[in-house]
Amino acid sequence: SPRRAREVARPRQVAMYLAKTMTSRSLPDIGRRFGGRDHTTVIHGVRKIEELKVADSQIADDLELLRRALEA
Repeated sequence: SPRRAREVARPRQVAMYLAKTMTSRSLPDIGRRFGGRDHTTVIHGVRKIEELKVADSQIADDLELLRRALEA
């Protein structure tokens, strides 16, 4: 969806972050798989989640739980 509401955008950014950090897919490929988004949107999402991860330990913990669940 092209929606930008935080309740939709933040989970999408988390998914993009995980796709970038856990796969060898290119930024354009990840963007295409998230509804035809541009690679710069993926870069923004990844950077945003990296910033939040440093600033909020709960987000860092949640990301680690998601990573473990996906690797299992």
